[in-house]
Amino acid sequence: MPGLGWGADYNPEQWPEHVWAEDVELMRRAGVTMVSLGIFSWAKIEVSKGEYRFEWLDRVMDLLHAGGIRVDLATATAAPPPWLTTEYPEMLPVRADGVRLSHGSRQAYCPSSPIYRDRATALAAEMASHYRDHPALAAWHVGNEYACHVKRCYCDTCAASFREWLRSRYMLDQLNEAWSTAFWSQGYTDFAQVLPPRVTPTFSNPAHVLDYDRFSDDAILELYKAERDVLRMITPGVPVTTNFMVGWTFGDLDYWKWAREVDFVSNDHYTEAQSPDRHIELAMSADLVRGLAGGKPWLLMENSTSAVNWQRRNIAKLPGEQRRHSFQNIARGADGTLFFQWRQSRGGSERYHSAMVPHAGTDTKVYREVCEVGAEYTKLNEVMGSTVDASVAVLYDFQSGWALRQDAHPTNDFDYRKHVLGYYKALWQARVTVDFVAPGTNLSAYSLVVVPAFYTVSDAHAAVIADYVAGGGHVLVTYLSGVADEFTRVRLGGYPGAFRDVLGVWSEEFYPLRQDETVSLTDGSTASLWTEHLHTRTADTVVSYADGPLPGVAAVTRNAFGNGVAWYVACDLDENGLGRTVENALSGAGVAVSPSPIELVRRKGDVSFLFAVNHTGTDVQIEASGVDVLSGTQVSGHLTVRAGDVVVLKEEV
Repeated sequence: MPGLGWGADYNPEQWPEHVWAEDVELMRRAGVTMVSLGIFSWAKIEVSKGEYRFEWLDRVMDLLHAGGIRVDLATATAAPPPWLTTEYPEMLPVRADGVRLSHGSRQAYCPSSPIYRDRATALAAEMASHYRDHPALAAWHVGNEYACHVKRCYCDTCAASFREWLRSRYMLDQLNEAWSTAFWSQGYTDFAQVLPPRVTPTFSNPAHVLDYDRFSDDAILELYKAERDVLRMITPGVPVTTNFMVGWTFGDLDYWKWAREVDFVSNDHYTEAQSPDRHIELAMSADLVRGLAGGKPWLLMENSTSAVNWQRRNIAKLPGEQRRHSFQNIARGADGTLFFQWRQSRGGSERYHSAMVPHAGTDTKVYREVCEVGAEYTKLNEVMGSTVDASVAVLYDFQSGWALRQDAHPTNDFDYRKHVLGYYKALWQARVTVDFVAPGTNLSAYSLVVVPAFYTVSDAHAAVIADYVAGGGHVLVTYLSGVADEFTRVRLGGYPGAFRDVLGVWSEEFYPLRQDETVSLTDGSTASLWTEHLHTRTADTVVSYADGPLPGVAAVTRNAFGNGVAWYVACDLDENGLGRTVENALSGAGVAVSPSPIELVRRKGDVSFLFAVNHTGTDVQIEASGVDVLSGTQVSGHLTVRAGDVVVLKEEV
């Protein structure tokens, strides 16, 4: 790419051909440099089995190339056409209650279906052979938003594949031990007896469900890899990706595994329109995607210019909000931001999803704003390839999230991602830039590591954290961490199980709170979801419960372990209490906290770029020196960032 990626999903098949030339001209006016093309075009490319029609797509590719626009070309396998699902209805997915879903939307396929895989890889091969030498081709886009709708399939084909997956990991006696099948007379005497966790009279076996989550993740990943390998064979010089969904609504794939299989990481992200903290959740998503990318630049493949069509209240973005969101992603490591979609659809289920060109046309707030940002992106070429430094890490475990969303826990009101977001928000408000890391990551580069609800912990992963603290590191661990092993079996001897020694505490019983119940703490904060009967061994009590079922019992502790320090938060602190605790942990770890009310992030390469994003309604002055890249203004000592504005400062060394 000659510059930052800026553009959208482009679906020309929705429009008469005379519109296409107008589209390219409007794209040029908006500064578009890249589009994703053909994502939902299977029915128009392969009109019947083995009958391919590329003429229309050839004309679109040529028009885009003539307009100087690069193409992230999809394999078009995200939505099987009706002719395929009608001929092979057995490829359609089945719900846990046995209902087979019908075609009529998208993602209508079973991940284990050999029919779908055969036709999808055949289409990918045809696409690669046909466009291998086209000058507009910049990257391959495999599938689309895997597990967005069909997260798990429970058909007989999946059942057979699941048994093979289990056989490759367990002997039968090992399976019974890992799944604790002695409970409720579930002991298996033959792998043939194992089914997917379909609807049962009551709670399903938690280890069975977790392993099925892992199997399903692997099955979907194999679909991606099958297409990717075909593309690499035919077009070895063209990078391959698929769009992740690291956001507030999704978490059904273990993206740490997926990130190892793409040539560059890309993500789709949509803010929760009614949330006042949506810009903070966006920052968390961007930092997590950068973590998945191993710190390398990544691409935002989809976001929205304004409202979407699938939230309960499809609220339009405020003037300037889309611009701030775009620069937030660039600040946190993206080398491009694209939208869904280019031109807002007249019909179909996403006709009220915003686009770069709205229903009302170009004389609109949305189109004017995308033109403004597109022009500004052309001034940021030096930013490309630069990285973001962080001294604090947050451990994120998708599989702990899967385990904790199951039924039959001490509370069903716990939400893993919201829990992580609470701690991330405290770090964001302290203006501390963080990296997200996977379980087992070497932590030696970080001054502080936050470990929220790391529930299903292997001995090896627990040892990494203990060794880090013993070597001088600082950790902050929250409740529901260390409780179970990787098979969801509770670690005996008191909670938090795997982390008792490093934290210097043990809990004898969980005390989740009743609905609408609130407990006061000695620092003036409150808890409203979770408490536990904690005992200190070597740890010091920092905060205790002032009332409720456990008055006088420790709620927040600090423990010296080896050369380091380990904090434990045994309750769901309110925002103020959580903020104080995080700031205390940061201070103890020697991490500087900024009082600035605006978002400040640096990207560094040969030079340093300071991104200042003001989400507030008032002007803010900060200390800074350099050149304002967007305006060309020299800044010496003090910079005023206007309310709702963005400044990118090329800093003086």
